[in-house]
Amino acid sequence: MYKFIRKVLFFFDAEKVHYFAAWMLKITLRIPVINSLFKRYFTLIDKRLHRQLFGIDFPNPVGLAAGFDKNATMFPDLFSCGFGFIEIGTVTPKGQEGNDKPRLFRLKTDEAIINRMGFNNDGVTKAVEALKKKKPHWVIGGNIGKNKLTSNENAYSDYLICFESLYPFVDYFVVNVSSPNTPNLRALQDKEPLKALLKGLITERDKKPVKRPILLKIAPDLSEEQLDDIVSISMELNLDGLVATNTTIDRSELKSSTGEIERCGQGGLSGKPLSKRSTEVIRYLHRNTKGKIPIIGVGGIHSPQDALDKLEAGASLVQLYTGFVYEGPGLIRRINKAILKKNMV
Repeated sequence: MYKFIRKVLFFFDAEKVHYFAAWMLKITLRIPVINSLFKRYFTLIDKRLHRQLFGIDFPNPVGLAAGFDKNATMFPDLFSCGFGFIEIGTVTPKGQEGNDKPRLFRLKTDEAIINRMGFNNDGVTKAVEALKKKKPHWVIGGNIGKNKLTSNENAYSDYLICFESLYPFVDYFVVNVSSPNTPNLRALQDKEPLKALLKGLITERDKKPVKRPILLKIAPDLSEEQLDDIVSISMELNLDGLVATNTTIDRSELKSSTGEIERCGQGGLSGKPLSKRSTEVIRYLHRNTKGKIPIIGVGGIHSPQDALDKLEAGASLVQLYTGFVYEGPGLIRRINKAILKKNMV
């Protein structure tokens, strides 16, 4: 059924379809009978799937990556799809339009997406208002970034504003310095600015009575030397976790025609072509941190085996985005069933 719906939706502009599908999901799930059936069909409840990580009880290890619910308006409906946790954002202090449209493209041959959204969101104040609908048993992460017009020298203040504003309403934070769609943002992954940024947030966190976990989301395009810097900083600061990986600027794994790729233009690539590299990064980080820093694995998960590969490489949790778009909500249940069958509990 979902493949038929997808085929129809894929005739239309990718960004418009995203908002249309969100609206349809919200309207449909307002009908109690449908909501109940939806949960019964897509949600798999089993205590063996629970994960205790960062002091948080995750009902299952399959989450939704940031970028899908930028403004924290969709999570009540998305939890009905069976996710164990949802990451909202990326949120910035001020609302911003993001980059010019069109900025979201499908590469159907590759089962991939190219986006150059540019942290489009309504701002942290709107996200806080939406998050007041959060129920205690829902695990929600807050992915935070800086506004496009904020210089890297002043980036910390943007991250701190989001951090302080979201603190009472999310269960963990992800510091996003790895999107390729905000000018110069990835320069914040360099050792010294990254260390200063994380140290500042950790210092502020440690003043609070309740300590929210702080994770770092990294790019898949980092060299081994840069990954070694990430490992060094993570260990030195006792970082709570890593999210590996964001989208890639590499196009070498694509099967689509050169013309189609060029029509999409610049932006971050997600989906199946990213799967191998993101798993390699997870394995590298897990080995070099000696498993002491938990990892959320994301990138190219389109099947249960893709998720198992990341868990076997060292991830403790996984997240979907493009795989959710191409495979639908049934993928979440299939992954959880595979985890139980593989006895990865």
